Amino acid sequence: MADTVAFYGVEVASRLMLGTAQYPSPAILTDAIKRSGSDILTVSLRRESTGGSGGHDFWSMIGRLGVRVLPNTAGCHSAKEAIVTAEMARDVFDTDWIKLEVIGHADTLQPDVFGLVDAARELVGQGFKVFPYTTDDLVVAEKLLAVGCEVLMPWGAPIGSGKGLNNRFGLKAMRAHFPGVPLVVDAGLGVPSHAADAMELGYDAVLLNTAVAKAGDPAGMAEAFALAVKAGRLAYLSGAMEARDMAVPSTPVFGQPFV
Repeated sequence: MADTVAFYGVEVASRLMLGTAQYPSPAILTDAIKRSGSDILTVSLRRESTGGSGGHDFWSMIGRLGVRVLPNTAGCHSAKEAIVTAEMARDVFDTDWIKLEVIGHADTLQPDVFGLVDAARELVGQGFKVFPYTTDDLVVAEKLLAVGCEVLMPWGAPIGSGKGLNNRFGLKAMRAHFPGVPLVVDAGLGVPSHAADAMELGYDAVLLNTAVAKAGDPAGMAEAFALAVKAGRLAYLSGAMEARDMAVPSTPVFGQPFV
């Protein structure tokens, strides 16, 4: 049986979600998407709505690839702004899925968790399927679930930083605290080993953009991340050994001859 993951009742085969911004060209983006095997792409309403005819070309390309679009509210700094952007995105992209971002800090792009919960409550009430970009705070997570979110997307590190998992303890605690909730590490991953690390913790998927878009070979990096996600997931399912403080010989010493 295929190891699929479900978001709001929709099963997808790939656990790698890919952003679509900052690529050198549409052709390179297309190649990266294909080699990533991703089934879900995030799209910024602001980028597409200001791109002139390029927006139409982009939408046509996505349609040919047969992937699912997850619009986001990137760049929004208040709940009101995020809600309006989400409403516009639903009309433009014809989907009730929304990656909800409410940015609270200009330098770190850390989520404004208060505005995030307020916006999530309103959007869930409007019938949106909300994917909230949040921190690894368990209290915030509880509140997001309480207002109707069925997926949580904690950050690994600040957006575009490439630092990996800044708080493995917090992410591991979130996984343990919400065993039945789909969890996606979103933002801050820089190299494939970061994605494998997240999957080894038991996360259901990862979402990234900059690490692929800004690579010397975006398509090759996309494939590298796809392989890392698969390896990390298989390691988690296989049951990795626990770390030890002392060495343990792999070769038995019982029965060895003594000279």
